[in-house]
Amino acid sequence: MTHKVAVLVGSLRKGSFNRMIANTLVEVAPKTLEFDFIEIGDLPLYNPDLDEDDTRPAAWSRFRTDMAAHDAVLFVTPEYNRTLPASIKNALDVGSRPYGASIWDKKPSAIVTGSMGGVGGFGANHNLRQALVFLNAAPMQQPEAYIPAIHELFNDDGTIKKDDTKKFFASIMEQFGIWIDKLA
Repeated sequence: MTHKVAVLVGSLRKGSFNRMIANTLVEVAPKTLEFDFIEIGDLPLYNPDLDEDDTRPAAWSRFRTDMAAHDAVLFVTPEYNRTLPASIKNALDVGSRPYGASIWDKKPSAIVTGSMGGVGGFGANHNLRQALVFLNAAPMQQPEAYIPAIHELFNDDGTIKKDDTKKFFASIMEQFGIWIDKLA
Protein backbone atom coordinates (compact mmCIF):
# COMPACT_ATOMS: atom_id res chain seq x y z
CA MET A 1 0.00 0.00 0.00
CA THR A 2 1.27 3.47 -0.88
CA HIS A 3 1.01 6.32 1.61
CA LYS A 4 1.12 10.04 0.90
CA VAL A 5 3.46 11.88 3.25
CA ALA A 6 3.58 15.64 3.71
CA VAL A 7 7.03 17.06 4.44
CA LEU A 8 7.24 20.19 6.60
CA VAL A 9 10.64 21.87 6.87
CA GLY A 10 11.01 24.33 9.75
CA SER A 11 13.93 26.22 8.26
CA LEU A 12 12.86 28.83 5.72
CA ARG A 13 16.46 29.74 4.85
CA LYS A 14 17.69 29.43 1.29
CA GLY A 15 20.33 26.72 1.39
CA SER A 16 18.81 25.20 4.54
CA PHE A 17 20.70 22.18 5.89
CA ASN A 18 17.41 20.84 7.26
CA ARG A 19 15.91 20.97 3.76
CA MET A 20 18.96 19.01 2.55
CA ILE A 21 18.25 16.44 5.27
CA ALA A 22 14.61 16.29 4.18
CA ASN A 23 15.64 15.79 0.55
CA THR A 24 17.94 12.94 1.57
CA LEU A 25 15.25 11.32 3.75
CA VAL A 26 12.84 11.38 0.81
CA GLU A 27 15.53 9.95 -1.49
CA VAL A 28 16.25 6.95 0.77
CA ALA A 29 12.65 6.25 1.82
CA PRO A 30 10.78 3.08 0.91
CA LYS A 31 9.02 3.24 -2.46
CA THR A 32 5.70 2.76 -0.64
CA LEU A 33 5.91 6.36 0.54
CA GLU A 34 5.11 9.30 -1.77
CA PHE A 35 6.22 12.75 -0.63
CA ASP A 36 5.04 16.33 -1.11
CA PHE A 37 6.85 19.29 0.41
CA ILE A 38 4.16 21.56 1.86
CA GLU A 39 4.91 25.28 2.08
CA ILE A 40 4.59 26.79 5.57
CA GLY A 41 6.62 29.98 5.17
CA ASP A 42 3.69 31.85 3.65
CA LEU A 43 1.21 31.11 6.46
CA PRO A 44 0.10 34.29 8.25
CA LEU A 45 0.39 33.98 12.03
CA TYR A 46 -2.65 32.26 13.44
CA ASN A 47 -5.27 34.69 14.74
CA PRO A 48 -8.73 33.29 15.61
CA ASP A 49 -10.35 36.58 14.58
CA LEU A 50 -9.38 35.83 10.97
CA ASP A 51 -10.65 32.25 10.94
CA GLU A 52 -14.05 33.01 9.44
CA ASP A 53 -15.11 32.19 5.87
CA ASP A 54 -15.01 35.83 4.75
CA THR A 55 -11.68 36.74 6.39
CA ARG A 56 -9.71 33.46 6.43
CA PRO A 57 -6.34 33.83 4.69
CA ALA A 58 -6.17 31.77 1.50
CA ALA A 59 -2.83 30.30 2.65
CA TRP A 60 -4.54 28.77 5.70
CA SER A 61 -7.22 27.13 3.56
CA ARG A 62 -4.60 25.85 1.11
CA PHE A 63 -2.47 24.43 3.92
CA ARG A 64 -5.40 22.67 5.62
CA THR A 65 -6.58 21.16 2.33
CA ASP A 66 -3.07 20.06 1.37
CA MET A 67 -2.42 18.46 4.74
CA ALA A 68 -5.79 16.69 4.86
CA ALA A 69 -4.89 14.93 1.61
CA HIS A 70 -1.88 13.23 3.23
CA ASP A 71 -1.75 10.08 5.33
CA ALA A 72 1.26 11.13 7.42
CA VAL A 73 3.69 13.96 8.02
CA LEU A 74 7.47 14.17 8.23
CA PHE A 75 8.79 17.13 10.23
CA VAL A 76 12.38 18.17 9.58
CA THR A 77 13.37 21.19 11.59
CA PRO A 78 16.18 23.09 13.24
CA GLU A 79 16.16 24.24 16.82
CA TYR A 80 15.93 27.95 17.54
CA ASN A 81 16.65 29.06 21.12
CA ARG A 82 16.12 25.56 22.53
CA THR A 83 12.67 25.20 20.95
CA LEU A 84 10.95 24.75 17.63
CA PRO A 85 10.92 27.53 15.02
CA ALA A 86 7.90 29.81 14.77
CA SER A 87 7.16 28.44 11.28
CA ILE A 88 6.46 24.96 12.66
CA LYS A 89 4.52 26.21 15.69
CA ASN A 90 2.36 28.40 13.46
CA ALA A 91 1.69 25.46 11.11
CA LEU A 92 0.59 23.40 14.11
CA ASP A 93 -1.76 26.18 15.22
CA VAL A 94 -3.23 26.78 11.75
CA GLY A 95 -3.74 23.04 11.22
CA SER A 96 -5.38 22.53 14.61
CA ARG A 97 -8.24 24.91 13.84
CA PRO A 98 -11.12 25.43 13.52
CA TYR A 99 -11.85 23.60 16.76
CA GLY A 100 -12.92 20.02 16.07
CA ALA A 101 -11.41 19.94 12.56
CA SER A 102 -7.71 19.46 13.32
CA ILE A 103 -5.72 18.03 10.43
CA TRP A 104 -3.30 16.48 12.96
CA ASP A 105 -5.78 14.13 14.64
CA LYS A 106 -4.46 10.53 14.54
CA LYS A 107 -1.95 11.43 11.80
CA PRO A 108 1.26 9.36 11.93
CA SER A 109 4.32 11.58 12.08
CA ALA A 110 8.08 11.43 12.31
CA ILE A 111 10.37 14.12 13.68
CA VAL A 112 13.93 14.72 12.55
CA THR A 113 15.77 17.67 14.04
CA GLY A 114 19.16 18.97 13.07
CA SER A 115 21.45 21.67 14.36
CA MET A 116 25.00 22.86 14.03
CA GLY A 117 25.50 22.13 17.73
CA GLY A 118 26.16 18.85 19.46
CA VAL A 119 22.66 18.00 20.71
CA GLY A 120 21.10 17.92 17.25
CA GLY A 121 17.97 19.89 18.04
CA PHE A 122 16.93 17.86 21.09
CA GLY A 123 14.86 20.74 22.52
CA ALA A 124 12.96 21.34 19.29
CA ASN A 125 12.35 17.62 18.85
CA HIS A 126 10.78 17.26 22.26
CA ASN A 127 8.81 20.51 22.09
CA LEU A 128 7.33 19.37 18.78
CA ARG A 129 6.63 15.89 20.16
CA GLN A 130 4.82 17.46 23.14
CA ALA A 131 2.59 19.55 20.88
CA LEU A 132 1.81 16.59 18.60
CA VAL A 133 0.78 14.44 21.55
CA PHE A 134 -1.61 17.16 22.70
CA LEU A 135 -3.02 17.43 19.16
CA ASN A 136 -3.67 13.65 19.17
CA ALA A 137 -1.21 13.06 16.35
CA ALA A 138 0.85 9.89 16.43
CA PRO A 139 4.57 10.72 16.51
CA MET A 140 6.89 7.76 15.92
CA GLN A 141 8.82 6.97 19.10
CA GLN A 142 11.89 5.18 17.71
CA PRO A 143 14.32 5.72 16.23
CA GLU A 144 14.81 9.18 17.66
CA ALA A 145 16.57 11.48 15.21
CA TYR A 146 18.71 14.32 16.53
CA ILE A 147 21.26 15.24 13.86
CA PRO A 148 24.24 17.24 15.19
CA ALA A 149 26.84 19.19 13.19
CA ILE A 150 24.57 19.36 10.14
CA HIS A 151 26.83 21.91 8.49
CA GLU A 152 29.45 19.14 8.14
CA LEU A 153 27.16 16.48 6.60
CA PHE A 154 26.92 17.64 3.00
CA ASN A 155 29.03 17.98 -0.10
CA ASP A 156 28.79 21.25 -2.06
CA ASP A 157 26.07 19.73 -4.27
CA GLY A 158 23.85 18.96 -1.24
CA THR A 159 24.55 15.22 -1.14
CA ILE A 160 25.49 13.38 2.05
CA LYS A 161 29.24 12.92 2.59
CA LYS A 162 29.15 9.64 4.54
CA ASP A 163 27.42 6.39 3.65
CA ASP A 164 26.80 5.66 7.36
CA THR A 165 24.71 8.83 7.64
CA LYS A 166 22.70 7.89 4.57
CA LYS A 167 22.15 4.38 6.03
CA PHE A 168 20.93 5.91 9.29
CA PHE A 169 18.51 8.14 7.37
CA ALA A 170 17.28 5.08 5.42
CA SER A 171 16.66 3.24 8.71
CA ILE A 172 14.59 6.17 10.00
CA MET A 173 12.46 6.14 6.88
CA GLU A 174 12.07 2.35 6.88
CA GLN A 175 10.75 2.52 10.44
CA PHE A 176 8.51 5.44 9.52
CA GLY A 177 6.97 3.36 6.72
CA ILE A 178 6.32 0.53 9.20
CA TRP A 179 4.82 3.04 11.67
CA ILE A 180 2.45 4.43 9.03
CA ASP A 181 1.40 0.89 7.99
CA LYS A 182 0.65 0.00 11.63
CA LEU A 183 -1.62 2.98 12.04
CA ALA A 184 -3.31 2.85 8.62
